[in-house]
Amino acid sequence: FDLVILDVGLPDMTGFEVCKTIRQTRSLPVLFLTARSSEVDRVVGLEIGGDDYVVKPFSPRELVARVRAILRRVSSVPLPQNGHDASIPIIIDEVRCQAIYFGTAMNLSRYEFRMLKAFAAHPGRVFSREQLMDHASEEPDASMERTVDTHVKTLRARMRGVREGLDPIVTHRGMGYSLLESWPDA
Repeated sequence: FDLVILDVGLPDMTGFEVCKTIRQTRSLPVLFLTARSSEVDRVVGLEIGGDDYVVKPFSPRELVARVRAILRRVSSVPLPQNGHDASIPIIIDEVRCQAIYFGTAMNLSRYEFRMLKAFAAHPGRVFSREQLMDHASEEPDASMERTVDTHVKTLRARMRGVREGLDPIVTHRGMGYSLLESWPDA
């Protein structure tokens, strides 16, 4: 998805709660479209991470214009001219769900992408297998801890395919895995 349009008054949970849940894992743009028109609701919606707030009744043309404006802002995040800067070890492009490693776009599974995204957000932090499954899987309780080892092994192989001899994922025996904090000169 490129953007989420949420109503605040949902049956099982509020749109505000849904937005908070989305913000825990993604930076996906959120537009609130709701009948709640009080200033407090508008302010809460924007402060918890909403990108815009439209009150019903609304003009469909205005809604489309607001969606287009949000998407322009999101897609105007500056990238290097060729789209890939080889001097930056890892670029996580959440909009395109793509990881770029030393200028090369990597073809990753969703689990590998989510793990690399967690590593890149916190270089040097040691993640336990359980924490990595929480980041990577929609149903972390249904997955076995050793599944993480397989995904890390595959991720390492893909990264070595781009930069032979460099293993940026560090194993911490009995604890988990981390990403290098400092990179050797490229």
